[in-house]
Amino acid sequence: MIYFDAANPAPNPRRVRIFLAEKGIKLTTKLLSIPAGEHKHPDFLAINPLGQVPALALDDGEVITESVSICRFLEALNPDPPLFGRGPKGVAEVDMWVRRVELRLMMPVGMVWAHTHPFTARVVKPQYTEYGESNRPRALAAMAEIDAALEGRPWLAGKDYSMADIVLLSVVDFAEWIGLKMPEELGNLRSWHERASARPSAAA
Repeated sequence: MIYFDAANPAPNPRRVRIFLAEKGIKLTTKLLSIPAGEHKHPDFLAINPLGQVPALALDDGEVITESVSICRFLEALNPDPPLFGRGPKGVAEVDMWVRRVELRLMMPVGMVWAHTHPFTARVVKPQYTEYGESNRPRALAAMAEIDAALEGRPWLAGKDYSMADIVLLSVVDFAEWIGLKMPEELGNLRSWHERASARPSAAA
């Protein structure tokens, strides 16, 4: 297998790197430069026609894309430690929180990124700056929702660190990179962030 990666601050490839570090999985990796447009090069488009990273090329020639899907595949091959939940209820809770983080937080963060950041101005034409700015309060509201959910629990889906925490960490750190910082008053989220960032895998 070959894992096609991209450097920080790209959040989706980072999710897979954190997952691999938590599992202790080693993969052959090819690092693509997003600023240099290597993910849009014909050689990579032959692997993933969407021109997006990450991608996992399997030995049989098939390719899996989308960060969570890649991690689900690797979880099935390497079930310990489980990062997608334990038992039916645990699995459902992790899946619920992955979806909530992606739909309620990552989506508005992505709109702020696409429509207000100078880096994306060269590829997102036209940028709808007013629309992008309108997503800032949506992102902050989602952070507040997550802060409330973290009351009395160490990790997003309960007592165990999971894929939900990996997804949230990648989004929160990317949001800060584009200027969407966690509000100081969100103490639960800030404490969670300290715990998640202290794990060795967070440096992956």
